[in-house]
Amino acid sequence: MISLPRVNYIDEEATRDIEVLLREGFKTADPTLAVKRVVKLIDDVVVVDSLKFKPRRIHVVGFGKASLKMLMGLLEALDNRVEGGIVITPEFQGRIGPVEVLRGDHPYPGENTLTASKKLLEYLSNNVSIEDLVFVLISGGGSALFEIPEKELTLGDIAEVTKKLMLAGADIYELNTVRKHLSRVKGGKFARYIRGDIVALIVSDVVGDDLGTIASGPLAPDPTSFQDVYRILVKRGVWNQLSSRIREFIEKGLKGLVEETIKPGDPLLNKVHSFIVASNTESLLAMENKAREMGYNTLLLTPYLTGEAREVAGFLASIIKSIARINKPIHKPAVLIAGGETTVTVRGRGVGGRNQELCLALTIEIRDVEGVIATCIASDGIDGNSPAAGALTGSSVYRVAVESGLKPEEYLDENNSYSFFDKMKLSIKTGYTGTNVNDFFIAIIK
Repeated sequence: MISLPRVNYIDEEATRDIEVLLREGFKTADPTLAVKRVVKLIDDVVVVDSLKFKPRRIHVVGFGKASLKMLMGLLEALDNRVEGGIVITPEFQGRIGPVEVLRGDHPYPGENTLTASKKLLEYLSNNVSIEDLVFVLISGGGSALFEIPEKELTLGDIAEVTKKLMLAGADIYELNTVRKHLSRVKGGKFARYIRGDIVALIVSDVVGDDLGTIASGPLAPDPTSFQDVYRILVKRGVWNQLSSRIREFIEKGLKGLVEETIKPGDPLLNKVHSFIVASNTESLLAMENKAREMGYNTLLLTPYLTGEAREVAGFLASIIKSIARINKPIHKPAVLIAGGETTVTVRGRGVGGRNQELCLALTIEIRDVEGVIATCIASDGIDGNSPAAGALTGSSVYRVAVESGLKPEEYLDENNSYSFFDKMKLSIKTGYTGTNVNDFFIAIIK
């Protein structure tokens, strides 16, 4: 259950309304409910959306932050018809019915990820036949939780590249373009290990819901190439920071000496049927409908919010100011809703994340605007290198902070947004939520 902080300098009624809207968004993104909406068992026939299967046996494998809740929904939907399987999550380990749940590493792949990934492939090799149906549960975080590097590389190499790109402000498309080419199971390559029909159920954490980007597209075609990998690494200033082994592998790829990812039109993927069961867009629409029911004028701005967090904050602030001062593009009382995933180019040594950095920059931008309460929160519950999911802010936060001896601009310069909001008692802490559909932004203008 999402619970927002209460402080005496932010309107309690508006805080409660934002809390109600967030809960609506999280309910829509609940992986258990999302899977049960799509998968049905009618007699002996498995119905997935409009497709029907009558398999000899049913298996489940999966990986990602939402995979545990997805598994629970699938087991309920299939009424004990599941033979077995392996699912990899960031924190839980044990058994759920016939399925073994293993712990992987996140946000960087480690030995837990490698061990769990090998066991998953062993299960497929030893238990699945061509007459079977394999459900693959995919969600955000899968890039780190399910990984086996190409033979010339190590898991440490992939972690090194990932970390350097993230610190350089690379977006999810750039990150996953690179990771696909270093992996044996991404960029469509995972399909090589599965016999029988494949149904991929996907909770999207990617702006635009591109199947090739979610969890680095293990079952999706990949139009990118080693040329794209090299371009991204140079663009982000990372190429010369990489070990010689990684650079040599990529150079071999540029020369055509390393096998590429699976390309569009490859018949290998004809057996794959993919369904997005939850996404940022669906959650935003649910929050917008709820806000209307509550009597607000609403503007669902976009589910495609990307860019540097502090710059995005300036853009959002401009719309907030327009609503507050001239009732355009909508009249007060208003709710502004957006979603997506911003990035942060780390320059300081602070603790924070993209959502809190956006909120801190917004705090500075709206310091002279009355009647604004806003939040930005990561739907998976983890924002950057902090223990928080996001933060709450409003018109009065800047003034109260300065009166308390804090300098918001200095915290922003140091990428120290968590420390700022923690001191202001405005950080939002949820722990892992069990889902991952990007970030939610809500502002109320009274």
